[in-house]
Amino acid sequence: MSFTTRPSVAGFGGAVCAGHYLAAQIGGAELASGGNAADAACAMGFALQVLEPHQNGPAGEVPILIWDATTERCLAISGQGSAPAAATIDAMRGLGLDRIPPDGFLAASVPASLDAWCTLLERYGTRRLADVIAPARGLAESGFPMYPFLRLILSLVKARFESEWPSSAAIYLPLREDGARQTNPALARCFASLAAAEAAAGGTREAGIRAARDSFYKGASAEAIERFLKTPIRDASGRPHAGLLTAHDLAGYAGRIEEPCGLDYRGARVWKPGPWSQGPVFLQQLALLEGFDLRAAGRRSADALHLQIEAAKLAFADRDACYGDPLFADVPLATLLSRDYAAERRALIDGDKASLDWRPGLGRLPAGWPLLGAGPGPGAMPLPAAVAEPHAVAAAHGRRDTTQLVAADRAGNVVVATPSGGWIPTSPVIPELGFPVGTRLQMAVLDPDHPNALAPGKRPRTTLSPSLARLPDGRVLGFGTPGGDQQDQWTLPFFLDVVDHGVADLQAAIDAPTLHSEHMPSSFFPHHARPGVVHAEDRFEPGVLDALEQRGHRVTRVGPWEHGRVLAIARQPGTGLVSAAASPRFQLAYAIALP
Repeated sequence: MSFTTRPSVAGFGGAVCAGHYLAAQIGGAELASGGNAADAACAMGFALQVLEPHQNGPAGEVPILIWDATTERCLAISGQGSAPAAATIDAMRGLGLDRIPPDGFLAASVPASLDAWCTLLERYGTRRLADVIAPARGLAESGFPMYPFLRLILSLVKARFESEWPSSAAIYLPLREDGARQTNPALARCFASLAAAEAAAGGTREAGIRAARDSFYKGASAEAIERFLKTPIRDASGRPHAGLLTAHDLAGYAGRIEEPCGLDYRGARVWKPGPWSQGPVFLQQLALLEGFDLRAAGRRSADALHLQIEAAKLAFADRDACYGDPLFADVPLATLLSRDYAAERRALIDGDKASLDWRPGLGRLPAGWPLLGAGPGPGAMPLPAAVAEPHAVAAAHGRRDTTQLVAADRAGNVVVATPSGGWIPTSPVIPELGFPVGTRLQMAVLDPDHPNALAPGKRPRTTLSPSLARLPDGRVLGFGTPGGDQQDQWTLPFFLDVVDHGVADLQAAIDAPTLHSEHMPSSFFPHHARPGVVHAEDRFEPGVLDALEQRGHRVTRVGPWEHGRVLAIARQPGTGLVSAAASPRFQLAYAIALP
């Protein structure tokens, strides 16, 4: 019998998994009390904003994929906020910037998370907003136990909280010991105000949710955000800057329900968010790899891993050259996902040698890219915690920003979401609200002719990338992970295990060692690329990593359990059996199945 770190859990009453075990328990309770997958996802999403404030927050973003069992259709909620009206390339250049800082106020896009959760609940849920937000409100009021990774991040930014951000210090300092109670009274009051606005609206459930949402985007919360951002604070440029985000920007914001991108792969149908995310890069990797016999190459073999790394380099080169908000840019997605294009690109892969080139097949990289840097790793000098966003801070300690959740109900509906942004290490807490603004605009570029160029009302091309698939045997599989640029490299081997290698146990596929390339420019400030560098967990079979080095890969061996937090749920269509699994990495995520 093969060993897994924990069992895959299974039941007929649905299942949930989330980046924090308390959020998973909240989602399970929602299903157990009669809620559906959308209700459970919303309850977990709000809880994660309290439990993982270094990973996501109310002013962040959350791309969501929904499998509607009634229509057997997948839809996407964009959940990515747009740039403020004043956020122009000329404005940034006028401040003497060649890249948007990763901290402070300038990189704030319009908060999208609340709108996305309200849209999900209104369109696909059954509960009132007050019902699904109540557990998060309780956590913020009564507290949750401090845990090691949150405490680590807080220790790294403690000096900045003390010297520059008193509103953050008021909530998170003095630094609590592991197990001590962490509260956020201001955030609890913010949640209470949403519930009150819903109750005051009267009328239908849907009307109440819309009223609560509008009370945030068109009321006192929006005004508090604008007011707080008017006072300049220092950012990574070394100079103080006020924010560009205004209450008018929030009032005009509306998220979108969209058709996702899709691709057929060896009998499976896979869906991802559009090219405003990096989601299509997962599909491009699959299209390239479909031309190789991965089963014959061997699971986690040097031959198979080499092909995966080289396919990632080509797919991510296209991401950096072509992706952007399709409402503003002409993204050649049909070509990028076509079989003919994949065959043309596949011919560039040398089975015996690692490429050190950046080779987009269409378009071009932003002006001045790639920017070369050591980045995280032995001998490197990562950004100081005081100026880095959580991705950079956490990477220096083998971790990543963002969180993840998946929910499936007994009727067969599945929701997959990747909440992120609004991180407490990168911007000070707004005193009245208990959370900071986000910094996602750092992913936009200041090259006016590039698809991902900064522009008012435009979504920056994000890294957030939830996944849904209908497998050859008919199961619906929802999965995802935190991890910035690595998200679609860490979920790829999991998916290949399930489809190509027939791994039936989701936990076994999640537990297997992973690696990723850092050859491509980082989406995060300062956007450095590390040519040929591969980060690999050190649990691969003897000789595998040596063989990759012999082909020219610059392998950095890291700890045995360093990469991501893949979460997954699969539901069988005939029996209704739902199985779920959560990565042991971080020792925080959990999966729960209902009988």
